[in-house]
Amino acid sequence: MSQSLPDGERVLAKLATFARLLRAGGIDVGAARLQDALLALDAIDLSSREQCYWAMRCTMISRADQVTAFDDAFASFWRGVRAEPAGFAAPQQGQAPAPAMPEPARAAAARQHQLLEAAGEQPDGAADGAVGMTFSAVERLRELDFAHYTPDERGRARALLARVARATPQRRTRRTRPARRGPQLDGRRTLRGALGTEGYPVVRAWRRPRIAARKLLFLVDISGSMEPYARALVMFMQAAVAPVRKVEAFTFGTRLTRLTSELRSSDPDRALEAARREVRDWAGGTRIGENIKALNDRVGTRGFIRGAVVVIVSDGWERGDIDLLDREMRRLALAAHTVVWVNPLAGEPGYEPLAIGMATALRHVDHFLPGHNLRSLETLAEVLEQLPSAYRRR
Repeated sequence: MSQSLPDGERVLAKLATFARLLRAGGIDVGAARLQDALLALDAIDLSSREQCYWAMRCTMISRADQVTAFDDAFASFWRGVRAEPAGFAAPQQGQAPAPAMPEPARAAAARQHQLLEAAGEQPDGAADGAVGMTFSAVERLRELDFAHYTPDERGRARALLARVARATPQRRTRRTRPARRGPQLDGRRTLRGALGTEGYPVVRAWRRPRIAARKLLFLVDISGSMEPYARALVMFMQAAVAPVRKVEAFTFGTRLTRLTSELRSSDPDRALEAARREVRDWAGGTRIGENIKALNDRVGTRGFIRGAVVVIVSDGWERGDIDLLDREMRRLALAAHTVVWVNPLAGEPGYEPLAIGMATALRHVDHFLPGHNLRSLETLAEVLEQLPSAYRRR
């Protein structure tokens, strides 16, 4: 039987405690799931443990492999909650206290505190590390569509974008380094060590290939259809460009514009202002095929594309020659190590790449990802970090 929630703030605090237990058990619980759980709890009898269990299980987890962790957290949590109509009420005198915050949850709380400070928010919560609902500000920025960002939210998201943009694909070089184990015997070190054992190589030394940052190239569509997302994505691109990294940054609409030099400034505001002055075709038309050809001709001839990871950010609306787009994308894919296409529209429910330009480009793309919010860019960062280090022949 449905009933209104008694003392909503107390219920919310208890639900936040349960969410911390879930995160300590490895279950990612965001603001959206907590909102769903609150709506579910508002529709049940809170004195019923069974109803509370199913209400939260149906809203706070989404995979079968999370059920065991959820059951453990629920059992631990319920032991500290009095089973009354205020099922999430505070324990009474003489009753077992709520479970102490586990050490993994304390570490998670510390990370959340840092994220809130990076986003310009003041963390709430007690000194013992309880985070309550303080993660909501960061979660909102992570989940909110870039098209709905206000100027103030773009400013607060800058630090979070910078954290995500640090992801770097790796490559295995031909040079080697000393190692405890490895595929290559280090003859010089082995013979030097044998001098102490009368010439017998008792201990063998090894070498393994060095790992270095792979070249990374960003190509961001700033045409009219991409305008709601372009500002946040150029901020992401600026955070990714640094003097010590092999990163190139371009924008395109009706023309290709290199922004690497402008975005290298240590002052983000100055860098973005310099980039804005350089770009002449902001919110204009789209000529994807022509711009990919210009990229192949200008950058490919210098060898930067070969073995690089190319990240193209576009909605795939092509106004030019489709055959040219097909040829140039194939040419790009043959030279690059990996081609990643990020489409902000792919974050919409039920999206299908039906546009002729997007469908054509997908034939030559290794990874197709959404790019409408911070969470989707975190997925992009994970993909970049998990790319194989060896070159793959197509």
